[in-house]
Amino acid sequence: MTIPTDQEPLPVPTPEITGDDRLWVVLCFLLTPLFPLITLFMDSRKNRPFIKYHTVPTLIFGVVEGILIGVLQFIPVVNCIIPFIWIINVVYALQANKGVNVDIPVITKFAKDQNWM
Repeated sequence: MTIPTDQEPLPVPTPEITGDDRLWVVLCFLLTPLFPLITLFMDSRKNRPFIKYHTVPTLIFGVVEGILIGVLQFIPVVNCIIPFIWIINVVYALQANKGVNVDIPVITKFAKDQNWM
């Protein structure tokens, strides 16, 4: 069976990623910035490679998202769109649930450059 050339093959999750790792990362995306902080204080979790890759970027993402929502809530027209910002977190959580490392466009590169990951 061959893969058609017009489609990219699906990313294959690495075997060392457990269902528990995926669950923790999904919760980090959905309950940011609180859950990434909890994860950083748990030694058994923060040292797992998949969780470690996502914890700091999700924390930064949650803080940036909170600041953005805080500023946008004072603009009446934009205020009704604010709940839809959470859809971004759901999309990233679904990608992480597949066992794939999720790169948040600017934030993941920033965290890598600072050697926080």
